[in-house]
Amino acid sequence: MAEASVTGVCGEAMAAMAAVEGSSSPAGLTLGRSFSNYRPLDPSWRLTGFSGCKVPQETLLKLPAGLTRPEASQKTGVGPSPTFPALGIGMDSCVIPLRRGGLSLVQTTDCFYRLVEDPYMMGRTASANVLSDLYAMGITECDMLMLLSVSQSMSEEEREKVTPLMVKGFRDSTEEGGTAVTCGQTMVNPWLIIGRVATVVCQPNEFITPDSAVVGDVLVLTKPLGTQVAVSAHQWLDNPERWNKVKMVVSREQVELAYQEAMLNMATLNRTAAGLMHTFNAHAATDITGFGILGHSQNLEKQQRKEVSFVIHNLPIIAKMAAVSKASGRFGLLQGTSAETSGELLICLPREQAARFCSEIISSKYGEGHQAWILSIVEKGIIEVLSRGATAAALAPDNSNVSSEPCS
Repeated sequence: MAEASVTGVCGEAMAAMAAVEGSSSPAGLTLGRSFSNYRPLDPSWRLTGFSGCKVPQETLLKLPAGLTRPEASQKTGVGPSPTFPALGIGMDSCVIPLRRGGLSLVQTTDCFYRLVEDPYMMGRTASANVLSDLYAMGITECDMLMLLSVSQSMSEEEREKVTPLMVKGFRDSTEEGGTAVTCGQTMVNPWLIIGRVATVVCQPNEFITPDSAVVGDVLVLTKPLGTQVAVSAHQWLDNPERWNKVKMVVSREQVELAYQEAMLNMATLNRTAAGLMHTFNAHAATDITGFGILGHSQNLEKQQRKEVSFVIHNLPIIAKMAAVSKASGRFGLLQGTSAETSGELLICLPREQAARFCSEIISSKYGEGHQAWILSIVEKGIIEVLSRGATAAALAPDNSNVSSEPCS
């Protein structure tokens, strides 16, 4: 792969990737180029090793749950093609019908700040996070651009060590997903950021529009919830004020295990699930990220052509994280409002196919395989959403931290 030969705006990102060419593991990396010509500014915060990187809260954009695309194209089918609709704001990816050949452009982008302490795992998570937007539409192949921002607060040594590890993780995940980074952009600013743009041109039968759920469908989830809680609880181990609020319900060892599981889950691709969506005739899907399972399921419900309701009865949750959420008074994990990163796919499957889907996804033919869970059945009509305080009982038992109905 001659990535180092790419020039222009892609050159810097490709140079970082060239630094990890041929390395088989993070421990065997050759350090990449540094930003020796850049003179750092004096920001309001400093990076103390990789784990010290943080983002001022005022820089984060918060959007309301249930954000949907414009009403004209949502229900009436107004757009370039009545049988091949355009999807836009509010869904996982945009779908733009092209003028010729019956093709559509499907595209998505995302990036985020430092979430975990391991830069290699951060790179893998960034890649998996964006790919899930396409996987939610049953798309398993795409072309990639990488977006990389290196913090001006990092020392030259930190840049040389952290950047190649992030790129290595990103690239390994990309190759596992059957694609490659073909271009990108690198910059320096106050924050350490990594992301990507994923693009594919599809025939109509190559993706699944998220609008065909029917009464009786079964909702299946491909990963357990609780990544935000696990990552936060791990950070609280060094924050006595926060740790004192939860130490009665969880041990340090349990937090470490939850954190490791969350990292592995975030770095795991939903590609197998995306392929099986075609095999088992999925009617709709979305990936669960920043709005939590409640916000994303409500948004998916609004996209449906028929009047249906998604009523969630079971929540598979990383062990002990439900108790941490409750004790801390934060997140709303049992209420379905806790954000996830590189989360799970929520898939609407025909009732007769759901159990087979879950049996297939755990099969060793897909590598290690992983479990999926049945959450509930799609019901008829529009049901009023309960207030946040009242949804816990409907979503999961108060002491629940695993699904009560795992698939096998």
